[in-house]
Amino acid sequence: MTIVIAAGGTGGHLYPAVALARDFLHRDPSTNILFVGTVRGIESRVLAHEGFELALITAKPVMGKGLLDVLKGVLSVPIGIQQSLDILKRRQADLVIGVGGYTSPTMLVAAAVKGIARVILEPNALPGLANKVVAPFAQRIFLAFESAGTFFDRRKVRVVGTPIRQEFLVQPTDNASTKQEGRHLLIFGGSQGARAINSAVLEGLPLLSQRLPGLTITHQTGEGDFERVRDVYRTLNMQAKVVPFLYDMPAVLRTADLVVARAGAMTIAELTACGKAAILIPLPTAIYDHQMKNARAMEAAGGAVVLPQADLTRVKLGEMIEAALSDPERLEKMQRKSLEMRRIDAGEVIVGECYALMGVTHDINQSTGATGE
Repeated sequence: MTIVIAAGGTGGHLYPAVALARDFLHRDPSTNILFVGTVRGIESRVLAHEGFELALITAKPVMGKGLLDVLKGVLSVPIGIQQSLDILKRRQADLVIGVGGYTSPTMLVAAAVKGIARVILEPNALPGLANKVVAPFAQRIFLAFESAGTFFDRRKVRVVGTPIRQEFLVQPTDNASTKQEGRHLLIFGGSQGARAINSAVLEGLPLLSQRLPGLTITHQTGEGDFERVRDVYRTLNMQAKVVPFLYDMPAVLRTADLVVARAGAMTIAELTACGKAAILIPLPTAIYDHQMKNARAMEAAGGAVVLPQADLTRVKLGEMIEAALSDPERLEKMQRKSLEMRRIDAGEVIVGECYALMGVTHDINQSTGATGE
């Protein structure tokens, strides 16, 4: 069986697709997985690390762009569809999966033209334009949030949660963070980092170090802000691991007592899978403000508090971090509420639905494990 997955641009689109690919491989290790993306997206870097093959097509974003960029995006569509048709024919694909972003529409349209089974995955509480546009071509629509169902044909919709990598579900034999005198704080602003969050954290570090002695920090900065952030930690001589990108997020997340992050769908899924309390700072420029919707859902469940970027200051962020880490009962309650939100069977359910859609039967007991891990 050959499965083509159109996903990329950001980690929020890519990592659910990687998790789903591994679930397919767990069901049948002989499955061929091909990712389709663009040279400009995060996929060109991450998929090599994850051990998956990537094919490139021409696709350009249009949302939030000026008239010239929108025109370029529209003109790239016929090229992308032809490239997608060529890939599907050459690889003899059995299933196409779109996970949003500007690479998905052309591949889903091409799959519909060729009569190949096709589904989309929408991980956000408020769907993006790509998935809404391409939904009529899909045969199944898998959602992470019930609220997203109003935008699609309910007959196609399945609310299953967000696929997450199994590494997030592994329980360590011991918890290193409980053996430290202080607490461990994880800061990351999505796959590309967040300068606004970085700056607020850096400005508040002197006060945090005074009020939370023993605090250790892991800080993902993004490529463009790495040197600036690293130099401030060095100047203050604070215990911190500063990196431009975290490839092994499961291992890092398990050590955190509190997380400061954006509120992409993948971030919410990973936080709740590990039962982590969070301060969520949604990206204000996210299309349709979907990150705020994601964040409010976790806040309503009791696992997080939301700090809008418009209110983000070193004082406010520092107060929120101190309040959470200085109150063990509150922190434990947030962690418990976060864990109650998690859904860990999304990938398995999607795989089963896709097999049924294709009319394929497979004895899961014959599976021996995933490849490419």
